Amino acid sequence: MKVKVAVNGYGTIGKRVADAVNLQKDMEVVGVTKTKPDFEAKLAVKKGYKLYVAIPERIELFEKAEVKVEGTIDDLLEKVDVVVDCSPNKVGAENKPKYEKAGVKAIFQGGEKSHVAEVSFNALANYDDARGKNFVRVVSCNTTGLARFISVVKSVADVKKVRATMIRRVVDPKEDKKGLVNGIMPDPVRLPSHHAEDVKTVLPDVNIVTTAFKVPTTLMHVHGISIELDGKLEDIVAALEDEPRIMLISEEDGFTSTAKIIEYARELRMRYDIFENVVWRESLAIHEGELFAVQAIHQEAIVVPENVDAIRAMFELADKEESMKLTNESLGIKK
Repeated sequence: MKVKVAVNGYGTIGKRVADAVNLQKDMEVVGVTKTKPDFEAKLAVKKGYKLYVAIPERIELFEKAEVKVEGTIDDLLEKVDVVVDCSPNKVGAENKPKYEKAGVKAIFQGGEKSHVAEVSFNALANYDDARGKNFVRVVSCNTTGLARFISVVKSVADVKKVRATMIRRVVDPKEDKKGLVNGIMPDPVRLPSHHAEDVKTVLPDVNIVTTAFKVPTTLMHVHGISIELDGKLEDIVAALEDEPRIMLISEEDGFTSTAKIIEYARELRMRYDIFENVVWRESLAIHEGELFAVQAIHQEAIVVPENVDAIRAMFELADKEESMKLTNESLGIKK
């Protein structure tokens, strides 16, 4: 069985999801959508994706720009089994009635509120909760990074309490009309941040509080994590080393900043996509019963494998281990 997939919103996340789905043997991209005939729309057509107009009333814009389209989102929904909605924040929730009317399953992204879906999803944390579901929400980049790290630690240690601080990139690289130019912004000013509650949507038994700050960079997020636990450092390091979606790096190899990580990734993958949590080995330490760690999160790519695994879970194509193995192999995620 090949699951027929639509990607609604061929942007930062959507184009990466489309390319990832295109690599899977058990699913296919039937079409992608754009709201305007910009360079990304033209590139989608050039790459061989069938393009549809996300806002039907704008189809004339595409015709005037001589960008070939196959129809509107309504036409696309008639041909697919599931939509991966990569629309801007809150637009996904607005699109949900359209998917319900068309009788198709849908995956939403972390910018939507958790109640938009039946379950919030992270492959390592709660793959089985999404099995057979019609509406699933893949949690945000920061939540994905936290959920992965905590899940691996929980597999070998008794986690009592988690405290994490997110130092967030202010915008994605292409967002040239907005951003923080010279300053540090608490996000939010009133603590704690929303990330802890989002983690609890996939790891409900974890005691976690988070804070977050925006800084003027576009490359990656950085997390400072403290976990009160009962466990041994060597067991935790071994578990992190064994998990393909965790990449351990060392300052000794020249990884002194996120800029160096991105430079490495430019040689590693297309678009310098980093699907893994990037954890500094030197940061891993246990002091008075607390594990300390620092990790970097590539916000443009980390949720991509989760979207692929969510499709398999929703259509019950594979169990957790098999799905993650297939996704990892197709995306080059390996030790």
